[in-house]
Amino acid sequence: MSQPPGQQPPQGGFGSPYDPPPGSYPPPAAPQQPAGPYGAQQPGPYNQPGPYGTQPGPYTQPGPYGLPTQGYGYPPQPAPQPPQSGGPGGGGRLRGRTGVIVAAVLGVVLLAGGGIWLAFDGDGKGKKPTAGGHDSGQPNPSPSPTLDQGDGKGDGDDDGTRTPREETAEINAERKPGEAKLLWLQKSGIDLPEGGEDVYGPWFAGDTVVTAMYHTITGYSIADGRRKWTLRLPANACAAPTQPTADGKMVLGIEHSTASDASCDNLQMVDLTTGKLGWRKAYVRDGAWDGLSDLAMAINGDTVTVGRTSRTDAFRVSDGKVLFGKLPGNCQPFGFASGPVAIAAASCQTAADDHKEHQVQRIDPATGKVQWTYKVKKGWQVEQIYSADPIVVSLTQGETKDKWGVLVLNADGTYRTQLSGGPGNFARKCDKDRRVQGSNLDSCVGMAAGADTFYMATGAVDLKAGEGNKVAAFDLSTGKFKWAVTSPVDQPLAPVRTDGGKLLMYLEPAKNKGGGIASVPSTGGDWQMVLRHPAAATLVERAFFEPTVSYVGGRSFLTYSRISGSDDEEIETRSVAAFGN
Repeated sequence: MSQPPGQQPPQGGFGSPYDPPPGSYPPPAAPQQPAGPYGAQQPGPYNQPGPYGTQPGPYTQPGPYGLPTQGYGYPPQPAPQPPQSGGPGGGGRLRGRTGVIVAAVLGVVLLAGGGIWLAFDGDGKGKKPTAGGHDSGQPNPSPSPTLDQGDGKGDGDDDGTRTPREETAEINAERKPGEAKLLWLQKSGIDLPEGGEDVYGPWFAGDTVVTAMYHTITGYSIADGRRKWTLRLPANACAAPTQPTADGKMVLGIEHSTASDASCDNLQMVDLTTGKLGWRKAYVRDGAWDGLSDLAMAINGDTVTVGRTSRTDAFRVSDGKVLFGKLPGNCQPFGFASGPVAIAAASCQTAADDHKEHQVQRIDPATGKVQWTYKVKKGWQVEQIYSADPIVVSLTQGETKDKWGVLVLNADGTYRTQLSGGPGNFARKCDKDRRVQGSNLDSCVGMAAGADTFYMATGAVDLKAGEGNKVAAFDLSTGKFKWAVTSPVDQPLAPVRTDGGKLLMYLEPAKNKGGGIASVPSTGGDWQMVLRHPAAATLVERAFFEPTVSYVGGRSFLTYSRISGSDDEEIETRSVAAFGN
């Protein structure tokens, strides 16, 4: 945050890794590099001279992959009940569902002169590792057979309910002027265990949108929802990056066998454009601590990384070759953000076994060589990488993680600013909140970054007070709050991504009101609808529990982050919905 002349930085902040000596504050700004398509980077008041290398222009973060889910504004809803009549719905049946999603609404305390501090509970999940696993750098010699490749639109349901195609036609017949079409629906078609399973994706490759769940990965036609291919995975999917390679390759984390206690220690490459399995490889999870760690997977160019608490292993996507593992020294990356340039979070073991210092690094994904390092101030930990271009990082403080701050770095790894102010009560969701397994560092939703502005949504609407939620904008050069837009009382807004100087947001549905995609200029002002979902599709849209919302090529897509399994109803769950004109 910019400081008035002579004013010292806030105590307990995380901007400069070390307090400057008396009389030297602020230090001189390091030379800045051009910021590529975003123009020149603005120097921050706390830029650190010395050990930081120079990073070429920042990379462009693709729009639709791993896009925000929405969960702002409704109280928890009971599990859907079977319908008395009519068709099936998401998360079970559509009929009888009276609400949608829940966001993590967490209390914010704004400290005077400081950043944004957020109190929340920690989380730690994992499985005990077991021995075994398949290790081969070659394509799977015995790929699992494909499943029935029905199109999911015209197949008759033997229980008398409507097919997805029939349901789509009925909804579009009731469409009002100005509303988009429900282009297509797809159903899960998968019999899940009682506890349900995580859903990975969606990933977009050419004219195909792909999701993975349980033992299955499926590609659908973007245009009409036709099921183009379905593969039976060798074992359960347990982790995945948020983005594929530029040529449509994905590497999934899978368990080493189909046993109930199997560890997540295998990798399976899949070509998303052809629907064919590639190489499969096992890697070692070293010791109980490593074995209990959730995985943070990312793809950077032709490299896939598998990060854990104590180390990261990297493999070449094209052929499965091991590129690097544990790096020299006591600082090890534990996760990357996907994208053409590899931005990582690292942990450094100190003399005190109970304390680890954290760093943000740029690393060559082909060799593991560290190109620059930003040392996070003592006591602060890297929680998530909200954006890698521009670089926006979520930090927490202390073992209880009871304070939260948002750090902004320049493209060369020097300090730029930290966010402060705004309406408070910010809501966010990450993999660890949405899924049982997996903890990607670039998985948080309800926020987006543009060339010079960062956006976050506040928590739930207040129906009793008649107040909607807000989407707040922050200046990335100063860290200061710029403006906010307010949602309708019963339809929260949340950022999806930026595009052409505008912020794209998801407007949630309400009773008899369709949701859709809205936009607002980066300079603020009134928001406008870009794509209004039909009111007749409200039951379909509201049935998506914590949907991942993607906006690609003028179409919006809703998918799940997790589907529960109950009495085989999940087989009929509408797992993908596409809207457009």
